[in-house]
Parts: sequence; C-alpha cells; structure tokens
Amino acid sequence: QVQLVESGGGLVQPGGSLRLSCAASGSNPSSYIMGWYRQAPGNQREMVATVTGGGRTNYADSVKGRFTISKDNAKNTVNLQMNSLKPEDTAVYYCNAHTINYVRDFWGQGTQVTVSS
Repeated sequence: QVQLVESGGGLVQPGGSLRLSCAASGSNPSSYIMGWYRQAPGNQREMVATVTGGGRTNYADSVKGRFTISKDNAKNTVNLQMNSLKPEDTAVYYCNAHTINYVRDFWGQGTQVTVSS
C-alpha cells in the first residue's frame, strides 16, 4: 500500500552532517506516522525519530539535540537532518510508515550511514 525509498546515506567524518530523505508513494502516504530506525551490526533495530501527521515528534535519547525529523506532506517526503555525527551513529537507516495501531506497517530497504575519520 505504501512504498518507501531512502536516499542520502554515505560516509562522513565525526562532527559532520548528513540529510536522509525518504520518498513515500502509494495510497494516502500522508496519513501514516513516519519515522526513521537504524540497525548496527550486532544490535537490534532501534527507533531514531518519528513524526505524526499533527507534527508531534519523538526522538531516541541518544540523538536528541543532534537530529531533526521533518515531513513535507505535499511531496510525500520525510527527512532526517543529522548533525554532530558520532561513530556510534554508524548503521543502516530505515524509513518506516505505520498507522497509529500498527495495523499497517511498511519499511524501506535502508541506506548506509558511516561515521569515520
């Protein structure tokens, strides 16, 4: 019902910045809660940031003050601005869309973010 395609990952030095984008398509993509999740080798997939249709945001404690999630409903795009990146931010980042009760839940294929000198 919803297709998600991530872009913007890459290699950045510690302290640098990256902007990830997720393009959503399908039936009524703007009606979903959107978010970014990440998974590093040996770790479980964890929530990074989410944004509701009303603009309410939620962030993992580890990224508060450094990452900002935003949504452009007209373009059906959700972005993640990542500043002051740390090596521990290295992971595959996944875009997610779901209804509030998770009756519908969709994932992108992921984009690699590597923070290294």
